[in-house]
Amino acid sequence: MIEREASGAAIHRWPIRVYYEDTDAGGIVYYANYLKFAERARTEMMRELGTSHSEMTRTEELSFAVARCEVDYLKSARLDDLLEVRTRVVEVGGATLDALQVIRRNEDDVARLKVRLACLNRDGRPKRIPAVVRAALARFQQSEKRVD
Repeated sequence: MIEREASGAAIHRWPIRVYYEDTDAGGIVYYANYLKFAERARTEMMRELGTSHSEMTRTEELSFAVARCEVDYLKSARLDDLLEVRTRVVEVGGATLDALQVIRRNEDDVARLKVRLACLNRDGRPKRIPAVVRAALARFQQSEKRVD
């Protein structure tokens, strides 16, 4: 769900339950699965903004791909934990989108991600983000560089 905080900043919140398939033999979330959780949350954020990835691919023949991702793993998530992925759009460039994502369990940050997405055509070449997508993101963008 997208909401405005008291500061006026927009944030998307997406709940994720940790399933057995997300964990290693010790019941701890396998590190790469945090990337999957963040991807799902970004996909749902775009859908809630009214511009889904599948629609952008179908109508514009464009898609987003992760160009850069920096992750800080802070605490371990475990089987059956209820997590929340909080996403903030930091900057929208001509063909890029920068987002900050925090995966939380209750009040604890579990992982923090800085993600840069590139808008690409079918040949994998950078293309400008479509105006309709840019307009949707502009309503959501905020200038703080911090995710709580």
